[in-house]
Amino acid sequence: MFNGFGIAFILLLILLLFVVASSLRVLREYERGVVFQLGRFWKVKGPGLVILIPVIQQMVKVSLRLVVMDIPSQDVITRDNVSVKVNAVLYFRVVDSAKAVIQVEHFLEATSQLAQTTLRAVLGKHELDDLLSERDRLNLDVQKILDAQTDAWGIKVTNVEIKHVDLNDTMIRAIARQAEAERERRAKVIHAEGELQASHKLAEAAEILGRQPQALQLRYLETLTVIAADKNSTIVFPLPLDIIGPLLQALNAKKG
Repeated sequence: MFNGFGIAFILLLILLLFVVASSLRVLREYERGVVFQLGRFWKVKGPGLVILIPVIQQMVKVSLRLVVMDIPSQDVITRDNVSVKVNAVLYFRVVDSAKAVIQVEHFLEATSQLAQTTLRAVLGKHELDDLLSERDRLNLDVQKILDAQTDAWGIKVTNVEIKHVDLNDTMIRAIARQAEAERERRAKVIHAEGELQASHKLAEAAEILGRQPQALQLRYLETLTVIAADKNSTIVFPLPLDIIGPLLQALNAKKG
């Protein structure tokens, strides 16, 4: 009898220890516990030590840390009918543990699927040039839409970043030709603008020289000085009448 009583006591003690151990939970600083009592939501507990009533209460742990999720590459057809592959990275965190457990099943998977469909829908409304040059604006558009839709799940989307836009070889060559044509156009425009400015300056110079004949003669002599610097050249040039005119007038007056 004593041996049977001792064994029963030991078993009871083990059972009691097991029940006490199963009723204790320790939550870290970044964790919260959503407690259900007889299947109904009771409260959110944590961090620290949490005591549960065995069988009657159950707890689901939720992490409040920032989650970095890679959005798989998505096939997107832009508004100008260009097929590209786009992948991105999503940053979000749980701000309401109760909603994240009650309102949606597997909120991580749900957020990932929603991010994929939203990325295709938003980028499909823009042209290829927008995807390549205005990523900041597109990131903000995707982030706002996701944040509004996941608010009911107790999730806050803090940022969305488009990582890569993959194009096929044909489109890459087409973009390269377009960029080359754009550079040639800019070069021709700059050259034409330079010619226009130079023509205006030459017209102003000709007008000034026309009002001052002496200035024209000085310019002519300066040109002769520059030409004479090359000693290996033989140059034949006419002598302007503007220079010899005064000499001829003086000679005629002397003869008269």
